[in-house]
Amino acid sequence: MKKVLSIAGSDPSGGAGIQADIKTITAHKHYAMAVIVSLTAQNTTAVSGVLNCSPEFVETQIDSVLSDITPDAIKLGMLSNADIMRSVAKMLKKYNCTNIILDPVMVATTGGRLMDESALEVYTKELFNLASVVTPNLPEASALSGMEINNMDDMKAAAIKISNYGCKSVLIKGGHLREDAAVDLLYENGEFSQFCVPKVDTNNTHGTGCTLSSAIACNIASGLSINQSVKNAKEYVTNALKSGLVIGHGNGPINHCWNL
Repeated sequence: MKKVLSIAGSDPSGGAGIQADIKTITAHKHYAMAVIVSLTAQNTTAVSGVLNCSPEFVETQIDSVLSDITPDAIKLGMLSNADIMRSVAKMLKKYNCTNIILDPVMVATTGGRLMDESALEVYTKELFNLASVVTPNLPEASALSGMEINNMDDMKAAAIKISNYGCKSVLIKGGHLREDAAVDLLYENGEFSQFCVPKVDTNNTHGTGCTLSSAIACNIASGLSINQSVKNAKEYVTNALKSGLVIGHGNGPINHCWNL
């Protein structure tokens, strides 16, 4: 059984974060492990609070896992401050970890900020050069590249800029760009690939970014290429959206277990 580790924050309402990651990894029939770096108080309507673990305890959690079990892939989600980022980077380097999928979680679907703005420089310097894939959405890609993104040419320029931080590939999620389709752009080895599917008409998109990055991690853990992993993951998320799950009074979660 392939083993996938998620290092991220907890969402008690179950739609995003560690909870979404565990469901996604299990739906892919892999063994899920989790290091929780932050507790959030959130639901489908708002983020009410964030309580961070100490960097030392984050390191202890990671050490407990990696000293005993070697993951086939690692997904990095919410890392809320610079000290936690440094601790995660330190431990990943210590254990020479590979197949790292970095999802730059900055703002929740409901609008709550999940990363300190002051930590962005540490984030890009310490973690991006460890990542096989970085998966920003358009607002995140704009923040990382320092440019406004209005079309596909802008997405390509932003992907190149983000890749200069040292990551092997960049997947910019273009769901905010067009009304009729969800177009994602992968930049890998100097080449671009586009992944386009009809947009699912739903407001229940809570945790889609967490889910996509975890699904990519699962496919990479299975030995597939980055390109094929992205394609498979996008199909998985699209079906999870199409499932039509309705939970909560706001932006509800997707159905991670649609295929079970």
